[in-house]
Amino acid sequence: MAHVTAHAPSVSSPFANFFKGLFDALTRIAESNARVKQVEFLQNLSDEELAKRGLKRDDIVQYVFRDIVHL
Repeated sequence: MAHVTAHAPSVSSPFANFFKGLFDALTRIAESNARVKQVEFLQNLSDEELAKRGLKRDDIVQYVFRDIVHL
C-alpha cells in the first residue's frame, strides 16, 4: 500500500493566516455539530439500549466529548 503525504508551503502572511483561522474555526464547528448529533442520538436510546453499549444516561456527554473534556 502506498502512502502519500503532502505539505503545504509555509506562508506567513496576514491573508493566509486569516483563511487558516477561518478554516480551523469552521472545522471546529463541523466537529461540534457531529458530536451534538451523536449526543442527541444517544439521548434518544432507551436505558436498556444504552446499557448494551456500556453507557448510562448521565455519562453520554462525557463519553461523546471524552477526548476534549476530562472530568
